[in-house]
Amino acid sequence: MTPMVRWLPVLLAVLAALTGCSSTVAGSPTWPGERLERVLLSAADFPPGVQFDRIIENPGEPDGAGAPPAMLSDPPGCSEGFTKVITASAERGAGSAAKYTVSYDGARMLVTVLSWPLDMAGLEATAQKCATFKTYFDRNAAPIPMTTQRLDTERPDALVYEQTMDLDGARSSVWFSFENVDSMAVFAVAFPTPNPAIGVKATLPQTFLDVTGKQAQRLQAP
Repeated sequence: MTPMVRWLPVLLAVLAALTGCSSTVAGSPTWPGERLERVLLSAADFPPGVQFDRIIENPGEPDGAGAPPAMLSDPPGCSEGFTKVITASAERGAGSAAKYTVSYDGARMLVTVLSWPLDMAGLEATAQKCATFKTYFDRNAAPIPMTTQRLDTERPDALVYEQTMDLDGARSSVWFSFENVDSMAVFAVAFPTPNPAIGVKATLPQTFLDVTGKQAQRLQAP
């Protein structure tokens, strides 16, 4: 069983919760919010061959529309803990958020830029609560051990975590990054996704840190 297949139920829940009801569109669609437009990275910020797609959301859809239910966990709430913290303090409406995906051979990243700050204390508390937890496909299934570990990065104000699943001795990880920059924020998630059709390889977590760091720096630009 490949790492992506092992993570699939978790990834579906994360992607659906973070993107809501949306579609991925290549090119340059019109964005709500001039401020977000100015600070978003674009395809020109990545090496040729990297797949960059902006995400267009359908207005009026509730958060996580169409998402599968979160996996059960012990302690409760750990399988969707970060998402709950973000949606609890989210500002909504035109110009509140903009999203894009970046794909390499070896990584697919979903990046969200917000016009409002994240609850960093809540995210950190969730990570500490869920430093080690178990998740279940259902209560009759064997528990799947998971860990949430903070990574040291060159951006001290960022919270970056590696969340690792151990399924029958096979370990695989996803990475999360959260950072407030003045009155805005950027958060992102990276999945280890081989794609030999893309000619640019990623090394996780370093490529993920490079992308999120570049996006945060763009928010700091005057």
